[in-house]
Amino acid sequence: MTTQAPAYASPADVAAHGPYGPGRTDRPGPLYPFGGRIAADGGHPAEPGRYHLYASYTCPWAQRAVIVRDLAGLRDVVSVSYVDDDRDARGWAFRERRGPDPVNGFTLLAEAYDATEPGYPGHISVPVLWDRRTKRIVSNDFARIPVDLGTAFAEWATEDLYPADLRDAIEALDEEIARDLSQGVHLVARAATQEEYERRRAGVAAALDRLDARLAGRRYLFGDRLTESDVQLWVVLVRYDLLHNPLAGITERPLTSYRHLWAYARDLYRIPAFRETTDFAAFRLGARPARQGEGTARIAVEPHEADWDEPHGREALTGKHA
Repeated sequence: MTTQAPAYASPADVAAHGPYGPGRTDRPGPLYPFGGRIAADGGHPAEPGRYHLYASYTCPWAQRAVIVRDLAGLRDVVSVSYVDDDRDARGWAFRERRGPDPVNGFTLLAEAYDATEPGYPGHISVPVLWDRRTKRIVSNDFARIPVDLGTAFAEWATEDLYPADLRDAIEALDEEIARDLSQGVHLVARAATQEEYERRRAGVAAALDRLDARLAGRRYLFGDRLTESDVQLWVVLVRYDLLHNPLAGITERPLTSYRHLWAYARDLYRIPAFRETTDFAAFRLGARPARQGEGTARIAVEPHEADWDEPHGREALTGKHA
């Protein structure tokens, strides 16, 4: 009996296919149109083995979803696979570097979108939550997928990243982190005027200072309890010195100069869910597109390599994962 070879897309080729974005990300309408939710009484009930997560090592939002899955103890409940790091106009693809699509045998993630909405013309994003039973996308709402993974599968979960008594506070802090850091670093890169560039980079720097101070006397953002907010912050921090700061020119200070943030980031990196979903090679600039705000005078920031295995020294701060 012969085994069928895995199906892979051809190498990313911008010269042949064009860059990703034009005609996809600039179309009218919602950028992330699939917003199904996992709910006990909804059309997408929580069931072990039913759902698959398509992710990318390069995308912080995708890593956030996978970390939540792993921290919650759902590795055997929701499966995951990765697209290749490189894109051309065809969008995310499955290549040998990250492995094939184990669920559908797709070579392009666009096929999942077309299976859900034939002729789908819009943005092809990760993460994607796929329903094996209906063979359709449940959601590509990057903000909501981690919430559903962290709450809807409570029957099988071993960790609660959204404790009821902190849920309102978690949502408020998540909104702050998303606005000031997760989106903030990209807005600095896209700033079209000098005034906008200076204002936006000052906002990111202020957020880093604020969070550094918050972590001075507590192990995690909410004290000794690791929550989804820590995941949201960490996926920005782990990319900051190799990607966000060199690409956007945010500040002369590397993450390593923030005493508490840097130790906190290393502390989390020792937890398998953070370490095992991280590939630093995927963050390095390489052939990434130039920032859009090229009409501004920006500070030059070189990528900063750091020792993530350096002792973090936060053992005296109590925490569940100590």
